[in-house]
Amino acid sequence: MKFLTSTFARVLYALPFAVFGINHFINAKNMQGMIPCFFPLKIYWVYLTGAALIAASLSIITKIQAKLAALLLALMLAVFIVTIHIPGLFNEQTWQMSMISLLKDLSLAAAALLIAGMVKET
Repeated sequence: MKFLTSTFARVLYALPFAVFGINHFINAKNMQGMIPCFFPLKIYWVYLTGAALIAASLSIITKIQAKLAALLLALMLAVFIVTIHIPGLFNEQTWQMSMISLLKDLSLAAAALLIAGMVKET
């Protein structure tokens, strides 16, 4: 049972972040429109975010620097909430999707913090 609630759950949590990261590279041109206007060189932020998502996923899965990776992942998700999702709440066309994304990223950030507090690195 411990395997199911620790290792398997940790891997299931981390894998989608690798997929999200890969999508940042595949769909970079489309994703750069989501970057707030005050960030210069938008395409590079998309690539940097994609690389960070893949790195966090691999780190959490392998438990190599997993505590740091989970903390940084939670921070990145918090930045998404503040810079993308909250401003989207004030747009009539995007408020509903922004609310869904805000709640999703809030839950994922909380789970990352749980992982950071529970993981015993190898």
